[in-house]
Amino acid sequence: MFGAPVDLSFKHISSLADTWIEEPSSGLRPSKTNSEMKYLSRSLRLNNNNITDLCDLQKTVCHFLAEPSQLAWLDLSFNNISHIDQVLSELRELRVLYLHGNSIFILSEVDRLAALPHLHTITMHGNVIETNKAYRNRVISALPRLKTMDFSAVTRQERIMAKIWHNSNGRSRGSKETLQ
Repeated sequence: MFGAPVDLSFKHISSLADTWIEEPSSGLRPSKTNSEMKYLSRSLRLNNNNITDLCDLQKTVCHFLAEPSQLAWLDLSFNNISHIDQVLSELRELRVLYLHGNSIFILSEVDRLAALPHLHTITMHGNVIETNKAYRNRVISALPRLKTMDFSAVTRQERIMAKIWHNSNGRSRGSKETLQ
């Protein structure tokens, strides 16, 4: 039933509202639309643009997808996003989230994604938070259902280490873990 990803990558988009006048790129797989010309897809590519915030993400998803609540794969890589916005936690069916190559700098904002019950794959390398020595432990601790992080499998040993890290200092720190 679901077709190819809706591809809005490499469109020089600065604001998500700008996407509403864009025509998605066509790929190898043909796009399928319903009678309202909304795409029968569970995937949205917004990568390689200049997006700085996600305030219109829900409107954008609703604008393009026939079943916006079924969004399962979202690519926001290589933009200028500096925060993990709370709006991402509203995408309840999200399974794959690409955030690599952005400017995210507050590691504790990863906790917002814990509300996503099906999230199993995430990428966040190439963000400022990656330089924090607790980066991988913190993310795995916050998102215990992860199978893949930064294109690398999450191992049993990493889960154990993340749990130890969490129990020793994970939640005792302040809510703003920024990188100096």
